[in-house]
Amino acid sequence: MKSKKDILSISDIKDEIPKILDLAIKFKNGEITDKPLEGKSLAMIFQKSSTRTRVSFEVGMYELGGNSLFLSSSDLQLFRGEPISDTAKVLSRYVDGIMIRTFNHQDVLELSQEADVPVINGLTNLEHPCQALADMQTILEKKGNFNGKFAYVGDGNNVCNSLLLISTYLGMDISIATPKGYQPNKDIADEAKNISKKTGADVQITNIVEDAVFGADVVYTDVWVSMGNEEEKEKRRNDFIKYQVNTELMKLAAEDAIFMHCLPAIRGEEVVSDVIDGLQSVIIDQAENRLHAQKAVLYYLMK
Repeated sequence: MKSKKDILSISDIKDEIPKILDLAIKFKNGEITDKPLEGKSLAMIFQKSSTRTRVSFEVGMYELGGNSLFLSSSDLQLFRGEPISDTAKVLSRYVDGIMIRTFNHQDVLELSQEADVPVINGLTNLEHPCQALADMQTILEKKGNFNGKFAYVGDGNNVCNSLLLISTYLGMDISIATPKGYQPNKDIADEAKNISKKTGADVQITNIVEDAVFGADVVYTDVWVSMGNEEEKEKRRNDFIKYQVNTELMKLAAEDAIFMHCLPAIRGEEVVSDVIDGLQSVIIDQAENRLHAQKAVLYYLMK
């Protein structure tokens, strides 16, 4: 197996995060205009449906001069019983990179181990590193640095896990408020606390939403019911009702705080319309930055 780079977790790029963010901003500003991936192809495996991940990677490859192949569950033998190892080895003979958006994080680890080309985690049940990179790009654009306080409210899910890691690597204080039983992954939380000893970031995980949001420069939330949790819908709605981001909660944050959401959003559940459509919201800029961050990831891994 030849030497290659992968992005399966934020931890895989812990030393390169600033470099990738700088690339993303340069792409956005039009400072890189060549076609560095001309003649290269990216296989995009989607077991979970997507809007932003699919479009950003597809357009990103096109703008970098490359080609992308959308492969849904119905397009592959992988989800009909073919071993991951066979799929990985065969695709490695056809393409120059693989992006996969799926449920089980272990499947992505196995795909990476068996593939000879770079593998990108487009989302698993454990992490969403591509989203976290775009989010940090947005914070850097809006705030100019990572010196403030980041507040995450809601489900300690894959997005939360990646944000917990990337914020502490960048030295940004993070406070996470979740209901009991919905905390971020324990191993990732422990890793973040160890990172914070080196970077000076303050890491707080609490069940008290007001404490998390008080004085925050960034307030972030995600849906209460992610894909795969639909059978828990009513229970989750009851458990998360006190964790809604509304105008009263935003008043506890810094006066110039921004509101972020990775989308899609359910207005009236995890966030009210007055907040997500209000002046503090940067969700559309945040969504746009998925394209620029993805281009930076592709450039970093495949150039």
